[in-house]
Amino acid sequence: MFDFEKLDVYQEIRMINGKTLKWLFAKKNADLYLVDQFKRASIGSLLNLAEGTGRMTAPDKKRFYISARASIFECTAILQTLLDLQMIEESFYQELYEGYEKISRMLLGMIRSLE
Repeated sequence: MFDFEKLDVYQEIRMINGKTLKWLFAKKNADLYLVDQFKRASIGSLLNLAEGTGRMTAPDKKRFYISARASIFECTAILQTLLDLQMIEESFYQELYEGYEKISRMLLGMIRSLE
């Protein structure tokens, strides 16, 4: 097992990405730019966390964790745009929003622990 797989935040991101990506793949008539950007940000959060875990120095790890958190912020902004455009149900929006908020706090704790 890789170190990143042991992290609770990694498992949280995996879970929310699964929900997000399934929803996006089912949206055949959604705006291609929003869908593509949402996919990139969603996957980017997971990949940056994994890559940061593999880095050897605290500053290097921190940089990737900050990028992972920035991708979570990006996901949240896109999610809010989808809600504004009435392209997502309120209940699903709320579920994802709460997940992103939890992940953001977890990543912030990891970032602060490296200072």
